[in-house]
Amino acid sequence: MLRWVERLLAGVGLLVVAAVLAVLVTYETVPTRNTRLRRFDTILVLGCPALLDGKPSAEERARVSEGVKEFKAGRAGHILFTGGPTENSFVEGQVMAGLAEEMGVPAADVVVEGQSQDTIQNIYFSYKLMQQRGWTSAEVVSSFYHLPRAGLILQHYPFAWREQGVPLPPQIGLRETLVIYETEAVYTTQLRWFGFPASPYLP
Repeated sequence: MLRWVERLLAGVGLLVVAAVLAVLVTYETVPTRNTRLRRFDTILVLGCPALLDGKPSAEERARVSEGVKEFKAGRAGHILFTGGPTENSFVEGQVMAGLAEEMGVPAADVVVEGQSQDTIQNIYFSYKLMQQRGWTSAEVVSSFYHLPRAGLILQHYPFAWREQGVPLPPQIGLRETLVIYETEAVYTTQLRWFGFPASPYLP
């Protein structure tokens, strides 16, 4: 009886390990680009909620800082900040744009998309703005954990794109970081295996 239980537990353990590996492989192998371009029409910084007082959150600051760094390195002549008021009344794109201007980006080179409510809409409404301006390529900036899911969405669009990752800020502790990655990996795996729910914002 004891040996049978040991075998059962070993089998369950192997299944758990296999499931974890499948999730990790699925999550880590989402393409991060569809082009070899090194210069783009715009840098597209994906949205992230501001603090309750309207100041940029630590993760917003990290994304904006990376976008500004890429802008100053000449990756593109414009930065498009995307994100509406998702978790509070502050428009994410506007908060990030204001921070970028404080960091030295000319206001004339900043574009704000301020109505989207999630990552799919971030890309959908940003693409509409790109079409209006005749832009056909973008370097997409977001946190590293967010890039695989963003990549799945970007694959639905015809413009040239490459992702640029940003580490989570040190204010976010190890435990919270692990939870964020675990949640995102499982969700991204589900989307990659079974597809996105029908949405008017996803071609």
